[in-house]
Amino acid sequence: MNAPSPLILASASPRRKECLSMLGLTFTVEPADVSEEILPKENPEEYVKRLACEKALKVAQIRPEAVVIGGDTVVLLDNDILGKPDSPEDAEDMLLRLSGRTHTVASGLAIVLPSGEVRSGVATTEVVFRSFKREVARAYVDTEEPFDKAGAYGIQGLGAVLVSEIRGDYYTVVGLPIYLLINLLEECGLEYWFGSIHEAGL
Repeated sequence: MNAPSPLILASASPRRKECLSMLGLTFTVEPADVSEEILPKENPEEYVKRLACEKALKVAQIRPEAVVIGGDTVVLLDNDILGKPDSPEDAEDMLLRLSGRTHTVASGLAIVLPSGEVRSGVATTEVVFRSFKREVARAYVDTEEPFDKAGAYGIQGLGAVLVSEIRGDYYTVVGLPIYLLINLLEECGLEYWFGSIHEAGL
């Protein structure tokens, strides 16, 4: 038996779309516009988990018959959340802060079922950047790849040349931790069968 409901990705991220497509799943993309302001005393993991839930819930209100997946990702350095850069200068500054250092990437995921049940979680991975000069950061910014990415880089693209090591799940850095997705589906009573989602036990 196929998934009991349509599958919707409540995210405009091309990387999350690519991850779900890689899994062979049939889904539609319906981005959710939510405020990304950090709440007082909210830690980074709480932040990405809340945003993932808010995105999924917003789309679920419009498409209550669907299984909706929401996600959000941030880069953490020195207790600062590095989101998407606001300008080329901002992107360059972020990259130089990350140069030669280890940072943490946190990705939150949430699944909303037609029943209204919500399952969510957070995955984290450490990423080590090699040291590089401002000229390298500027050249990377000139490719325009950094502008829609947390921390101003994409590990699955040209930004891979800035990375010397990762400690944890690669797909958490991309923006959709696949192992967490599978675990959350199972908590929802769903099973992934290499290209499709089925109700558990069927």
